[in-house]
Amino acid sequence: MVEGHSVHRVARMHGKRLVGKVFKAWSPNGRFAEGAKAIDGKPFSGIEAVGKNLFAFFGAKDDPVVVHIHFGMAGVWAVYGKGESAPKPTKTNRLRLEGSGMTADLSAMTVQHGDISLYNDKRAKLGEDPLRNDADPGHLWARVQESKKSIGALIMDQSYFTGPGNIYRAEILFKAGIHPDKPGKDLDKSEFDLIWLHTVELLQRGFGTGSIITVDPAEAVALGKPNLRRYIYNSSKCPRCSSSIKTWQIASRTCYACPRCQPMTKRLEPVMLTPKKDCVPFHSHCARVPMDMRLEESGPARLTVKELKAKLSSFGIQFPSNLRKQGLIDLLSEARDPAPVFVSSEEAAVEKAMAGESLAVEHIAELGPGQAREARARAQSGSTTRKRPAVVTPPRRKRRGKLNYY
Repeated sequence: MVEGHSVHRVARMHGKRLVGKVFKAWSPNGRFAEGAKAIDGKPFSGIEAVGKNLFAFFGAKDDPVVVHIHFGMAGVWAVYGKGESAPKPTKTNRLRLEGSGMTADLSAMTVQHGDISLYNDKRAKLGEDPLRNDADPGHLWARVQESKKSIGALIMDQSYFTGPGNIYRAEILFKAGIHPDKPGKDLDKSEFDLIWLHTVELLQRGFGTGSIITVDPAEAVALGKPNLRRYIYNSSKCPRCSSSIKTWQIASRTCYACPRCQPMTKRLEPVMLTPKKDCVPFHSHCARVPMDMRLEESGPARLTVKELKAKLSSFGIQFPSNLRKQGLIDLLSEARDPAPVFVSSEEAAVEKAMAGESLAVEHIAELGPGQAREARARAQSGSTTRKRPAVVTPPRRKRRGKLNYY
């Protein structure tokens, strides 16, 4: 799912690249033909993000054509500038804009157009967006304390908290130390304030970095996992206390909590009827974890078939080409039991280069000089080093009631 921080990034970037220009508009797959005709040749006059919803405005600002976009799970709005060749449209392309030396391709779950009432109607149904300066946490608190729904359900309800998705829910409540099943009406004001604080903090970090990185860098180092990105989402153990992470369903979505860091109070126990189970991490495509980290934390089960085969090959273990995943997992588990994971030659060369180790001190005997130089060059170029990008604070904007263009 494209979450709120990503939508705000699209609004920021397209506000700089597209707004103020005029484009030829057409619908490659025909599913937005009427809308494309309505905005064809009209100035791109503004763009605004509200949570996971994006609004683009064409024509006069006092009477614009409004295009409402919800990206869904895998939507994208790509821009190809001067010197870049735009690919041929695909069957998912709802809208293509061409002009001013640029091509912009939009693929999204929802793309609809209308007048300003479309914006007003959609906006009225959305709650408080932590990335907007017109967010009103006081109004949100008043609604939350009247709700019997759990805070885990409310954070995912876009009419309350606008922008966070399932990964953010898990991490926000973990950092606040609040159990997801606690009803909104039972929250103290101090607990709500802490939840809102972390909601703003984490989505701002996502906006700046372009990634959902919820672990504070200093704490990641203190925990001995400097590259740790998330605390409990899709994790089997809590990085702070090593307790088993529990999972259950809230509104058909998997919820995560650490029973020690997010304790259940006695007041809550009688109503906590949803069975909890230990989290069995999966290979998530929307919240990626490096292969070696997945292998270390959860064993071979979280590796893909391709990764399992690569690891087995690095161990020098032969296997039938048609061996199914469980067979590959069993082989790798057996290979890992008697000794630590065997690091490939290339990985060893990279590790030494990153550590500043000279080949005169220790070389990789099984690699030729050219192979070793190539591996070390990749490391020294930075292609194998993962750095945390700096956090960028979102721009200040106008108050609610006025079009909030970037």
